[in-house]
Amino acid sequence: MPQNSAINLTRQWIESFIIPLNICPFAKREFQNNRIRYQCLSGQNLEDHLFNLISECRYLDQHPETETTLLIYPEAFTHFDAFLDFLSLAEQLLYQHGFEGIYQLASFHPHYCFEGSDDNDPANYTNRSPYPMLHLIREASIEKALKHYPSDPESIPENNIHLLRKMGLDTLTALLSQLQQR
Repeated sequence: MPQNSAINLTRQWIESFIIPLNICPFAKREFQNNRIRYQCLSGQNLEDHLFNLISECRYLDQHPETETTLLIYPEAFTHFDAFLDFLSLAEQLLYQHGFEGIYQLASFHPHYCFEGSDDNDPANYTNRSPYPMLHLIREASIEKALKHYPSDPESIPENNIHLLRKMGLDTLTALLSQLQQR
């Protein structure tokens, strides 16, 4: 898949799913201000993907105007369990390279399923995306955003779960299917 296609579909997912449903109440501002960096990483080589993660941390260190990065893997980690293994390695690598407390990872996958959850639970759609991806987030930005969040920030996941379950599985799969057809 061409890189531009994966990036365009990811941008559409943010614009037509994440922002309108307010899955992440902090996404709209950064999206509109063009402060999200999209890195489409080809291939399936695990070592290359881990190297690229650390390279992206260094990029963010040198570019404070970029708020956050989405690392998109359109060809790798198609099985959710393999993606979780990669996520575990990525988190260890952040720690080993001294980035713990500076950056954190949020994970998204087309087959995301919370532990103990049924695969068809609409709540899983809070982390379902067109492609496997890692969201590299500045910890300082999270802390700053949470200080200015108008209500209880701990309620964000619960609110998302409630909304998505109310919308139902059929509606959510249709929304994401529409993205794939664009």
